Amino acid sequence: MSDFSIPVWPHAYGGPVATGDIKAEPEDFVVEEILSFIPEGSGEHVFLHIEKIGENTEYVARLLARHAGVRQRDIGYAGLKDRHGRTRQWFSVWLPTPKQALGPDQQPLPGKPEPDWRALENTQLKILQVIRHARKLRRGVLSGNRFEIVLRNWQGNREVAEQQLRQIQTQGFPNYFGEQRFGHQGRNVEKALAMFAGDRVKREQRSIYLSAARSFLFNQILAERLYTGTWNCGLAGEVCKLQGSNSQFVAASIDQTLMERMRQGETHPTGALWGKGICAAGGEVLALEQRIVSRYPSLADGLLKAELEQDRRALRVIPEDLNWQFEKDSLLLRFGLPAGSYATALLREIVQTSG
Repeated sequence: MSDFSIPVWPHAYGGPVATGDIKAEPEDFVVEEILSFIPEGSGEHVFLHIEKIGENTEYVARLLARHAGVRQRDIGYAGLKDRHGRTRQWFSVWLPTPKQALGPDQQPLPGKPEPDWRALENTQLKILQVIRHARKLRRGVLSGNRFEIVLRNWQGNREVAEQQLRQIQTQGFPNYFGEQRFGHQGRNVEKALAMFAGDRVKREQRSIYLSAARSFLFNQILAERLYTGTWNCGLAGEVCKLQGSNSQFVAASIDQTLMERMRQGETHPTGALWGKGICAAGGEVLALEQRIVSRYPSLADGLLKAELEQDRRALRVIPEDLNWQFEKDSLLLRFGLPAGSYATALLREIVQTSG
């Protein structure tokens, strides 16, 4: 679909009232991963907490593989991080010592000596911590990320922006997938359509294109919920997700008690991450989602044929410890988000950014 384009999805609080520059300097965009567990201190995998500037996750993974003399698949990380900014991220390297390395017959395997990790350090990369753990670091095992973001050359209505930030602080913001998920001008979705039509792609690209297609459908569902004013208050047949948990339940109807729990941020409505299987939603929610997805049959059918399992994602996210500070022509924001949520989805509610 050569004329495919990503729409401007609706905002929750009236849209941006300011402009500003993002990532003007690496220190303007600081991200720190928060693991969902504590490394044990022993095991076959070396966990490295790395601070990097100007390098993306995959580059560092390749660097670690070469330095340790292991295969690329022996490197683990919990999530992809942008090269633009200062990020603190965890990686794992499968590096059993001779004493630890036992095969099926319980005979010692030739372990590798641990390399000098500090030899990797330069102005762009610093080793913050080295510790061992029993299992490889897998995608998605983060509890969240902490952000510290400076918006420079900020111009706009400060009073309205602060009002929007207070609303986000208590009521959250739409949990859109960020524009980076879709590639430049939405080309990852175009490539997904071409792949569904028969184009052959590499394994890594396939995963990226499938994610883009599914994320696009989710954002369209969320956009419809914003248009109807139901993105944060629920509909009959809602699949509700508890705050800070993966636990969810189906609400055949929305009573006063559930409405209050949603208002307090204890639970959130969800939208479909399209795939095979029976949709957990019912009633108005199911009808709405089927109506939206039916507009994009090539994407929906392609995801079904790819055999992705259907899942749910919260329609909103309430940032943790959101605080802000204006200084001359800049705005400093600090907040935490659960894994899978995008800082850019928060920023788009208050400011039109460049950079």
